[in-house]
Amino acid sequence: MLEIIGIIAVILAIAIAVVLILAATKPSTFRVTRAASIKAPADRIFPLINDFHQWVAWSPYENRDPALKRTYQGPQSGQGAVYAWDGNKNVGAGRMEILQAETPSKIVIKLDFFKPFEGHNTAEFTMLPQGDATNVTWTMYGPAVFMSKVMQVFMNLDHMIGRDFEVGLANLKKLTEK
Repeated sequence: MLEIIGIIAVILAIAIAVVLILAATKPSTFRVTRAASIKAPADRIFPLINDFHQWVAWSPYENRDPALKRTYQGPQSGQGAVYAWDGNKNVGAGRMEILQAETPSKIVIKLDFFKPFEGHNTAEFTMLPQGDATNVTWTMYGPAVFMSKVMQVFMNLDHMIGRDFEVGLANLKKLTEK
């Protein structure tokens, strides 16, 4: 019996070592980007992103917790506007602050996650007119701490976060192409 426990312990130790080695090979930063062409002018799209109160209408994260607690601080929109949330395991807790708002082409947001894992990232939205449409790009980037690298051994962050960005951009498209 002790031999079997010893063999299991060795196999477990090797598996953990493999995961840690694989995690160590992951990049120290991450970047997720998605874009959509929206047949609406940038000045119709920009206010929906620049005002956190409007995110309820299009953000893919807003409907994952019906009891989500939201708080707003600072100006209604633009630079200095703050949105904090605290919710269930599907949304966690965090805070966003608009650092830069260049009407109607670019918004830069400081994005801090507190639960379930701490993370400090940047989100950027750019709106580039292209004929009768606007190319809207949603990007999030930041450092990949070691725990994030371990998670990346088992899941594809670009795919996971990218799907959410695609849903959010599709929601913006529906709202603004009316």
